[in-house]
Amino acid sequence: MRAYFGRLILIGLVGACPLAWAAALPAADDRPRIVAFGDSLTAGLGVAVDETYPAELQRRLDALGLRYRVVNAGVSGETTAGGLRRVPWILRSKPAIVILELGANDGLRGLRVEETKANLERIIQQLQQAGTQVVLAGMKLPPNYGNDYLTAFERLYPDLAARYRLPLIPFFLEGVAASNTLNQADGIHPTAQGYRAIVEMMLGRLRPLLKK
Repeated sequence: MRAYFGRLILIGLVGACPLAWAAALPAADDRPRIVAFGDSLTAGLGVAVDETYPAELQRRLDALGLRYRVVNAGVSGETTAGGLRRVPWILRSKPAIVILELGANDGLRGLRVEETKANLERIIQQLQQAGTQVVLAGMKLPPNYGNDYLTAFERLYPDLAARYRLPLIPFFLEGVAASNTLNQADGIHPTAQGYRAIVEMMLGRLRPLLKK
């Protein structure tokens, strides 16, 4: 699995265009923006653009009469260090809410948990200083990284959520990970149905933050 992720990360880094989403924003759209800020799980690797979780979230918000524009700022292969470098571009869109889904690629590369936590902390600080509400999405790793590493990695998300008083999605892939029907053949990335399940779970965290 780790070898697979290694190949996936390289493909993502070569094929991704971190700023393409920003160029696509229509200037006349004055709805408050929810920016989905993450890696390939946010970008929607392996599914059509209209099947990604940001696209599904947009449909659900529209159906609920909630006037927000959801922006997909996912980049396949992104690490927390790469995300930290992108924060100024994220802030250029003046997001009201950022759903922060990063860290899985750090863990799969075996990077130090302290480094991952520090990068996420700096991302959160910069977003909060700009007046942006951050929703933090937690991640988990395969069990072959050792209990100490896994425990430290999984704990960093609730620790940061508590410190910065953030709404927390304990596990971004809750109810989807390891499902044959909700994941693509790689066993890692959700199908369109899987993304719909993720949005259903996510709405419970988002609804208290949204205004009609």
